[in-house]
Amino acid sequence: MKIKLTSVYVDDQEKALRFYTGVLGFAKNADVSNGAFRWLTVASPEEPDGTELQLALNNNPAAKAYQQALFQQGQPAVMFFTDDVEGDYERIKGRGGEFKMPPTEFPGSTVAQVNDTCGNLVQITQLQRR
Repeated sequence: MKIKLTSVYVDDQEKALRFYTGVLGFAKNADVSNGAFRWLTVASPEEPDGTELQLALNNNPAAKAYQQALFQQGQPAVMFFTDDVEGDYERIKGRGGEFKMPPTEFPGSTVAQVNDTCGNLVQITQLQRR
């Protein structure tokens, strides 16, 4: 089995698309509408055929409560990995990203958290080499 898709709930798909492509640097992969439903995904330009992230509209009360609880507790809704958290921090900050936590060292990793402007915290993680 392979993981090919995961989702994050967003309160505005257009705003989310701008953040995930323009600020984080992902590429739009799928954008299909059917009435009020919109299937919208992004992928890493480093792995265009890799795992997709669906930017799912948060129009379900249970999902909205879950999303808000994660945000209020400071828990990331999604985590991305990098080889250069400091460089990504500077690049994302330069594109207008608002960080809740700048790069911070923890045992085994350095992490940063940025607000995706759509109701989520995104964690960027660099694992320490052994």
